[in-house]
Amino acid sequence: MTQTRSPQQPLRLAMWSGPRNISTAMMRAFENRPDAVVVDEPLYGFYLKQTGLDHPGRDAIIAAMECDWRKVVDTLTQGPVGSGRTIHYQKHMTHHLLPQMGRDWLAQVTNCFLIRDPAEVIASYLEKRATVTLADIGVAEQAEIFDRAADRLGHAPPVIDGRDVQADPRAMLAALCRAVDIPFDEAMLAWPPGRRASDGVWAPHWYAAVEASTGFTPPAPPKAPPPGHEALIERAAPFYRRLYAHRLAAGS
Repeated sequence: MTQTRSPQQPLRLAMWSGPRNISTAMMRAFENRPDAVVVDEPLYGFYLKQTGLDHPGRDAIIAAMECDWRKVVDTLTQGPVGSGRTIHYQKHMTHHLLPQMGRDWLAQVTNCFLIRDPAEVIASYLEKRATVTLADIGVAEQAEIFDRAADRLGHAPPVIDGRDVQADPRAMLAALCRAVDIPFDEAMLAWPPGRRASDGVWAPHWYAAVEASTGFTPPAPPKAPPPGHEALIERAAPFYRRLYAHRLAAGS
C-alpha cells in the first residue's frame, strides 16, 4: 500500500506520465470502473499560461480551465469525488509540474508512474510536433516526483511501463491495483469507443486513436526517432532507466 488512508477517504491516485504514452487509455480503464471518477490533465491550463507555449488549442484550453495551480491542487487533494465513488484518478503530465509550483501537496495523493522508453516517446512526439526538447517529454520531472515520493514512503512507489500494460493488460492492471490497495475490476480491460465528457478540450488534437479504441492494443514495434536526436535520447535515458528498475511485474 502506498498511501495511508482511512476506509472513509477516497483514493486520490495521481498517475504521472510523459506525453505520447498510453496515459489516456489508462484514464479510460479507470473511468470504466463504477467506483472511480477521472480528471484529465488538470494542470494543463496553468502550464500553458505560465510557459506561453503555443500548443494546439492553447487559447481554448486556458479559457476552459482553472489556471491558478493552488486552486487546482485544492480540488485534487480535498475536492468532492462524487456520490458512490471511492477512487479519484488524476491523469497528470509530469512536465506540467513547473518549478514555481509547491510540492507539499504530493504527500496528499497516491503517486504512481507510467513510463515509456524516451526514444519511443521522442519518435511519437515528432509525429505531432515539429521539434522536441527534454522539457517537452517530462522525463526529468517524472524522476523528481518519483524520488520525492520514494523518500517520503521509504520505498519505491508503483511504476508501470506502457509496453508491459499493452502486452498483458489484465496482469499489469491487477498488479497496479494490488499496489494501491484496491480490487482489480474486469471493467478496466474494455470500454466503449468515442469521446468522453471528462476528456480535455484538447482531445480533438490528440485523442483520435483512443477515441477509436475499445481496450488496450498490443504494443507496436518500436519506432526510432529521425537522425539528430541521439543526444536528447542519451540525456533522457538515465531518468527512464532509474524508474524502469522499479517497475511492477505481472503477478507482483
